[in-house]
Amino acid sequence: MTALEQRIHGQLVDLERTVASMATTTPKPSILPLLAELSRLTGELPAGTDPRLLHYLHKHSFEKARLFLEGREAENARGNCHGHVDGAGRPLDLGA
Repeated sequence: MTALEQRIHGQLVDLERTVASMATTTPKPSILPLLAELSRLTGELPAGTDPRLLHYLHKHSFEKARLFLEGREAENARGNCHGHVDGAGRPLDLGA
C-alpha cells in the first residue's frame, strides 16, 4: 500500500468509526470533513491506480474500498454495479 493509499485507508476507518458512533453520540458528529478529505485524496491518486479502487471511491463504496486496501477484495460482494464493471472489477467503457 502506498503512503497515499494508507492515508485514504485511515480516512475510511475514521469514517466507519464516526458513522458507527452516530447512534449513541450527541451532538451528532459531522462526516462532511471526512468525505471532503476522501474526495481530495482520491483526486491525488496517480494514473495507473487499480481501477477497482477508483471505482469504489468514486461510487462511495467506502467499505469495499477499505476491504480492497486491506487485501480483502474476496470479501467484497458483487454489488448492483455489475453492469458497469467486468468480472475483475474493471470499469467498462460505456462511451461516456
